[in-house]
Amino acid sequence: QVQLVESGGGLVQAGDSLRLSCAASGRSFVNYAMGWFRQAPGKEREFVAAISWSGGSTKYADSVKGRFTISRDDAKNTVYLQMNSLKPEDTAVYYCAASAFLGSTYYWSDAVRYGYWGKGTLVTVSS
Repeated sequence: QVQLVESGGGLVQAGDSLRLSCAASGRSFVNYAMGWFRQAPGKEREFVAAISWSGGSTKYADSVKGRFTISRDDAKNTVYLQMNSLKPEDTAVYYCAASAFLGSTYYWSDAVRYGYWGKGTLVTVSS
């Protein structure tokens, strides 16, 4: 079992930055690939970013590429999502997820590949 707890959400203005954190506990964090998803009001959950277990590979949704950066600190059992140049359309609940095996990067955006999820943290971006 892996327990995930997100933090760092809040209310910001368009153009601001925010860093989300996801603290993991339970089984060895280094064995898991990690991802961030988000769900806006009235919309389906969507992929944001993912990072391999080694930290050597990352993948981003086109909508956040160049603005968001995912990273991990295995010593702290934590994965981060640095969000810059935030837009009102980034408003959503952001979820952290862990996967024991993501496989090809083609599948990294597929939520069913992630077996563990946090409860989410709300990010609100005002215009």
